[in-house]
Amino acid sequence: MTQRVLLTGATGFIGRQLFPALVRSGCDVRCLTRRPEEASRRWPGQQWIQGDVGDPDSLHLAMEGCTAAFYLVHGMASAHPGWAAEELRWARDFAENAHRAGLRRILYLGGVAPEGTPSDHLLSRLHTGEVLREGPVPCLELRAGMIIGAGSASWTIVRDLAARLPAMVLPAWLTHRSEPVAVDDVVRALMAGLQIDLPESTWWDIPGPEALSGTEILLRVAAVLGRKPILLKVPFVTPRLSSHWIRLVTRADHAVARELVEGLTSDLLSARPGYWQAAGLLPPMALKEAARLAFAAEAGKLSTAGRLAEALAGLLTPRNRS
Repeated sequence: MTQRVLLTGATGFIGRQLFPALVRSGCDVRCLTRRPEEASRRWPGQQWIQGDVGDPDSLHLAMEGCTAAFYLVHGMASAHPGWAAEELRWARDFAENAHRAGLRRILYLGGVAPEGTPSDHLLSRLHTGEVLREGPVPCLELRAGMIIGAGSASWTIVRDLAARLPAMVLPAWLTHRSEPVAVDDVVRALMAGLQIDLPESTWWDIPGPEALSGTEILLRVAAVLGRKPILLKVPFVTPRLSSHWIRLVTRADHAVARELVEGLTSDLLSARPGYWQAAGLLPPMALKEAARLAFAAEAGKLSTAGRLAEALAGLLTPRNRS
């Protein structure tokens, strides 16, 4: 029997990667969007249905006949006051509507809990997961750190810094470690969530295979390009100040970059690993292979100015001999 699933965040980075995997598995995928006509023009061949997680009345029709729903709504901290409370209301309404519609499970992609004080964005992600797990429908929360893949905001920042700067300053916060994971592995983890035994709500971290500092991540990504940029340690540069020079170098949205960078004030390491084994999945790929795939997916998509900047940086950057 074909399983019908609701995919929220279908136009976002993860949603666009997850959709074809769901179709290949035989799922009947219903994609939620506020603007179905526009989405149909950009991504024809998908089943779009009008709805908004901020409008609970629109969720009932969207969920009708579905057995599972992916909650991939990751709105970075909005500028307007009260955004955090608003996100929690969305999650609460979603869980309640899922129960009324008879859904059997919710799958949510959140963020790894930091060892120190979380940024507002990370805190909101964690609280959203708690609200969904406290709802009446079993919810599987998967927590990822940096996701490596073309279209990921965190990947865009790292790859642009590595590709466009022959030398760079390294603030102290780049000593903190994380476990970057390939987008292909995140998709595998979410797909497995449709089948894994889920008698009640729970959560798992989905880390990549290595714990690396920000400096190590930059160097490994640069090494994929055959480069070894000069690194200068500047301990007094704060995350907020760093977000400004990141804006000058990378294509990442400044507001998004600021939120991501401010979340790097302590280690982002898994507290509950083991999902890969529990779900019967192969181990995730290493950063080097994930970066190669991400570069390949972006081939030919840079602007002329971007290509020129990276070509010039390549001429000025020392070569990696390893």
